[in-house]
Parts: sequence; C-alpha cells; structure tokens
Amino acid sequence: MSKGKEVRVSKWYFGGLASAGAACITHPLDLLKVQMQTQKGKNISMVQLVGIVVKNQGIMGLYNGISASLLRQLTYSTARFGIYEMAKQQLTPKDGRPLAFYKSAFIAGLGGFAGGFVGNPADLVNVRMQNDVKLPPEQRRNYKNAIHGLWRVATTEGVTRLWAGASMTCSRAALMTIGQLAFYDQIKMLLLSTPYFDENVVTHVTSSLLAGGVATTMTQPVDVLKTRAMNAKPGEFNGILHIITSTAKEGPLALFKGYIPAFVRLAPHTILTFVFLEQLRTRFGDIKCTEILAI
Repeated sequence: MSKGKEVRVSKWYFGGLASAGAACITHPLDLLKVQMQTQKGKNISMVQLVGIVVKNQGIMGLYNGISASLLRQLTYSTARFGIYEMAKQQLTPKDGRPLAFYKSAFIAGLGGFAGGFVGNPADLVNVRMQNDVKLPPEQRRNYKNAIHGLWRVATTEGVTRLWAGASMTCSRAALMTIGQLAFYDQIKMLLLSTPYFDENVVTHVTSSLLAGGVATTMTQPVDVLKTRAMNAKPGEFNGILHIITSTAKEGPLALFKGYIPAFVRLAPHTILTFVFLEQLRTRFGDIKCTEILAI
C-alpha cells in the first residue's frame, strides 16, 4: 500500500536568479580573486589589493564589472542549475528514494559543461572588466558594461574570441557544478538522516558551506588557467599546454593562486545561492506528488 506526499521542487530558472542575487553581495571578493590569479611573479595580499583598488578607483571600484558578473550568472548558472534540476526531477524514483550520487554527479557535470559554454562570453568580459582596474590607463579596455564588452570583443577580435578559454571554462563549470550541486544534495541528505538537523536554514547553510569547500578545491587549478587564458592578449599563448607550462614555471602552488579569496568568495556565494534557492523553492516551487510506501 502507498500514499502520496506533496513536495515543492524548483523551477528551471530559480538557480540563475539565486546565483545573481548572491553575486550582488560577493562580487568584490570575485574581483580580488581574479586580480590575484593574474599576478605574475608578485605576491600582493588580498588586504593590499583592497587598498590599491579603493585608492585608485574608490569604493565602487570593488564593483567593477558587476554587469558582466550578473550576465554571467543569468546565463551560466541558469543553464547549469536548470539542466541539473530538470534532469534530477525526471530521474528521481517516484517512491521518494533519493537519486543515486553517481547519477546526480553525472547530470551535474553535463549541466555544468553546458552552462560553461553558454556563459563563456559573459565570463570573458567579466574577467577583463575586473582586471582592468589594475592595468595602466593606456592598457585598459574600458568596457562601459557587459553588452559593450561583448560588442567590442566581437567587432575588434572576432566572434570566436568570445569563447576564448571555453575548454577550461566548461571543464571548470562541470567540476564546479558537481562540487556544488551534487555534493550539496548528498551532504544535505546525510545531515537530514541524523537527529541533529531538520529542513531549515541551518541545514542549508551547513550543506552549502561544505559543498563550497569541495567545489573550490576541485576547480581552483582550472580556474587559474581559465582566468589567464581569458585575460591574455591575442598571441600571448599558443594553447592550453603553453598556459599550463608558463604557470607551472612560477612554482608548484601557482595553480592554486588566489585559493583563499576564491574560497572566501565561493563559500558565501554558495551559501547565499542555496539559501535563496531553497527559499524560492519553498515559496514558489512547483508542487510534485511522490509515492511513499506504507507498511
């Protein structure tokens, strides 16, 4: 004998909205991360970078490139969350049992890869706008906003340049989505199986914090390479292997440059994204009926 239970599930676009909301708060940390990753032979601390940015650009300099960051989340995150959520809802057993982790990791990887490709143009402009502030005035690209940046790249460097570093972007996005979404669901399920956690904000924050740590560690080397590929001038590198060897010459930890600001940025971004997402799901999600076996 079985009985039905109603649950609320996310709409396909909730992830993009939640990520954009989180980006509005965490953008300064993302800007500092990008600037640390593009350092060559220098080791300026995050505190020093804050001082340099504020001195040269004012406090709003910390929000340089926010339009590109929002466009990136509304493309990249909408695609990856949407694919993951819709696939998960279709594949989850009707009897209420959770989806197997290897399946959720697989669809998260596919969703992340697709999201990385869709969001690459906005990501490229985002990286350039964030890095512009530390360049000499004569070397700055001076994009007015994300749309102006996309137009400038397409008209001066060619449309295909908008997908510079796409292979690394897609690889990073696949790992990021596995680390964030698949691990978030798995960690949340494990926490809820104990008597110490319930379906509330505390559980959401704890699960997303741990998932953010997993995602940062998995993606940092690819993130450094992606950032350098996107920020490179035409002809500076011959390919991915050249970027890897050039970065490796700076030392064994070069691939983890900016790890602390990356985690400091990604942890609150992940927490805020999932808190916003859970609130959207709880209040505005679609109602789905699952069958629960009754003995």
